[in-house]
Amino acid sequence: MGRKKGVAEFEESPPDDFDPSNPYKDPVVMLEMREHIVREKWIDIEKAKILRERLRWCYRIEGINHLQKCRHLVQQYLDSTRGIGWGKDQRPPCLHGPKVEATAESE
Repeated sequence: MGRKKGVAEFEESPPDDFDPSNPYKDPVVMLEMREHIVREKWIDIEKAKILRERLRWCYRIEGINHLQKCRHLVQQYLDSTRGIGWGKDQRPPCLHGPKVEATAESE
């Protein structure tokens, strides 16, 4: 038995029927949306790592002139690191806040 050769296929777009106002309505779609968010975060993190390596290379090559020659890479790196990482997501609080339980008022 051999391994399958080729590229792994996965859906690159978020699920169409995800409802942000009620994310727990369909658990399968909720998990697909979570996987999509995590995948997009990893892509952003890896892009930032590539830019960081280019910036290190530029610092080493340019030497004393790195302030002028590497300025565009610094700006790209800073822009790429804004808002990425775990815990810095831009989801609304209703998706990750504590569950609100309905209380029955007995009078």
